[in-house]
Amino acid sequence: MASDQYLGKVKHYFSLHREEMAPFVPNGIRTLLEVGCGTGAFASSLKVQRGIHVTGIEPQPSAAETASAVLDRVLALDVDAGLSELKGEKFDCVVFNDVLEHLVDPWNALTKVGHLLAPGGVVVASIPNIRYMPALKEFVIGGDWRYQVDGVMDRTHLRFFTRKSIDSLFASSGYRLQTVQGINGLTFPWKFALLNKLAGGRLDDTRYQQFACVAKLRGEFEDIR
Repeated sequence: MASDQYLGKVKHYFSLHREEMAPFVPNGIRTLLEVGCGTGAFASSLKVQRGIHVTGIEPQPSAAETASAVLDRVLALDVDAGLSELKGEKFDCVVFNDVLEHLVDPWNALTKVGHLLAPGGVVVASIPNIRYMPALKEFVIGGDWRYQVDGVMDRTHLRFFTRKSIDSLFASSGYRLQTVQGINGLTFPWKFALLNKLAGGRLDDTRYQQFACVAKLRGEFEDIR
């Protein structure tokens, strides 16, 4: 996730508030780390509303500079270096809002984060869905795979996930998912809705642009049983 890959992106890309992800951040947390915090719009809102201490990692220099004015601490480093820099620190919640798909090795990033979680801590992530209907239509029916400036087919995405492979991503990194919920959904056109009905609802997941996830380390999850 090198910062020079993002120089061509429009300014608002780094300033999204992502209000739809706030409900997935548990109440009562005291410390939060946002990986890929951009200008800090999402985390600073939580900081103000909940009075929490927020650390950010942001590889894009100008975005990191802006975030440093509204967050408690910002590391202007790439994700791997930032997580290594935080070794030994603990956070109640670590957030990845549309970040894991930009990494060469998201499995390693999640494994590293596991060592930064305080007891009972959670990872909250928004992950684009490659089975999103507009993308699916483009490469299944149109026979094309066209990258875009942002969205599911963002040209800076290095990894692509489905609802099922999200399970595998977290499981193989030592986590168990507590929540997986589709967000930023659309209404199916009637022909596609009919196709989904004929398929027994197996296309329900294609209405969502992303999935919001909440995960705990597997050992801790099992300890409460």
